[in-house]
Amino acid sequence: MDFAELMPLFRRLALEAGDRIMEIYRRPDFEVRAKGDASPVTEADLAADAVISAGLRAAFPQVPLITEEQAASHSLTARTFLIVDPLDGTKEFVQRRGDFTVNIAFVQDGIPTHGVVYAPAKGRLFYTLPDGSAVEETGPFGPEPGPLKPLRVSTPDNAALMVVASKSHRDQATDDYISRYAVRDMTSAGSSLKFCLLATGEANLYPRLGRTMEWDTAAGDAVLRGAGGLTVRFDDHQTLAYGKPGWDNPFFIAYAPGVVLK
Repeated sequence: MDFAELMPLFRRLALEAGDRIMEIYRRPDFEVRAKGDASPVTEADLAADAVISAGLRAAFPQVPLITEEQAASHSLTARTFLIVDPLDGTKEFVQRRGDFTVNIAFVQDGIPTHGVVYAPAKGRLFYTLPDGSAVEETGPFGPEPGPLKPLRVSTPDNAALMVVASKSHRDQATDDYISRYAVRDMTSAGSSLKFCLLATGEANLYPRLGRTMEWDTAAGDAVLRGAGGLTVRFDDHQTLAYGKPGWDNPFFIAYAPGVVLK
């Protein structure tokens, strides 16, 4: 894989998909349907998926592509692949809360090495460079990259941790787990933005005690790892791996090194 070719493509496709999403987001109304698992899907999900999938398949036809909105791809098995969530945080989109993202990632031998997370309503764009390090680009976003801010996780204070948790999927089990820590500040965020808040140093700890799929996490996980962060399984604290049967994730914890996990 030529990462010098891959990452500009990821960036361009994420921005193009974001433009399509925002066109629909700004309308007074848009179609929302329920998928087989009762989760919502909108025309924005499908429009963004079409843009991204066409671009990736044209550039890398031999690399398996897993995308949330194409059920046929879910039966594939691979350890090295492209994986896409064209609109993560559809509930946030439907409720017009802005915490939704475009996610594109490359996974190599079960490790998300490169990815882009774009939050078009918030004007925030995070991605890995060809060498795997993570940056945030400051807008406005044009054909060529603008100013880049290198990302590095913050050094945590275990007596005063900054915690981020899900906005739409918060539950008592998550709150009970967070209560084991000494927390200075607590924030809620939707979609894969939670990984990016760790990568920027705005948070130290993100526990997820609920169902997620690999397309929900791969891009944000790649950005976090590129910033020096870690994502591990909740049960045994082993590094979260990708390419699992069915593309389901176990419960997990994302964090900055130095956090003493409970």
